[in-house]
Amino acid sequence: MASQEKDESQLQLARTLKYIPWCEQYERMVSGMLYDSFIPELEAARFKAKAFIHDYNHYFPTGPDASFQTLTSNRLEKLKGVLGHVGADDIYIDAPFTIDYGCNISIGPRFYGAFNLTILDCALVDIGARVMIGPNVSIFTATHETEVQSRRDDAEFAKPVRIGDDCWIGGGSIILPGVAVGKGCTIAAGSIVTRDVPAWSVAMGSPAKVVKKVTAVDTAAGAT
Repeated sequence: MASQEKDESQLQLARTLKYIPWCEQYERMVSGMLYDSFIPELEAARFKAKAFIHDYNHYFPTGPDASFQTLTSNRLEKLKGVLGHVGADDIYIDAPFTIDYGCNISIGPRFYGAFNLTILDCALVDIGARVMIGPNVSIFTATHETEVQSRRDDAEFAKPVRIGDDCWIGGGSIILPGVAVGKGCTIAAGSIVTRDVPAWSVAMGSPAKVVKKVTAVDTAAGAT
């Protein structure tokens, strides 16, 4: 169900990000309220994201000096030009990579995203440190009401997604709007995550359920 008022906590987080298309409908969008995605400010932001997608997914270095280091460094600069926050220079996302806006995505250090990662970031997507994501993973924040009239009216809403530190999201998994995955979790391949997963858990299935706990690690010590 869509929210009825703005979420100041999400707006405060959005103020820390880059490239935000601030306007009334953006504030409604990241607050989980029904909003109009077809206003010029949001259309322009999505157009920028589509231009990034085309460039990022078709770029490949050539010539005698081309190398894997050239590929990674140039892709990193492209990511920094569209994502709301990039926590360090040690993140890598394989192409193809698809986003809705990009500005609503925050990625912590030592992040790896495999082929065909899709992030529909109408609401904020906060990914912690040392997160690994397998191929063909989708993270959705965008959703609609099940009552038909609002869809006829082109209204939609979104709910944020949070993935904590030291998580491994298995290939083919889907994370649905409003879900928080706690630190140290493993999501088994092919899972559909419909509700929060507590820290230090392994979850699998459709819908994903916790099947075991893992040993908690002191993230303040020895983490780089």
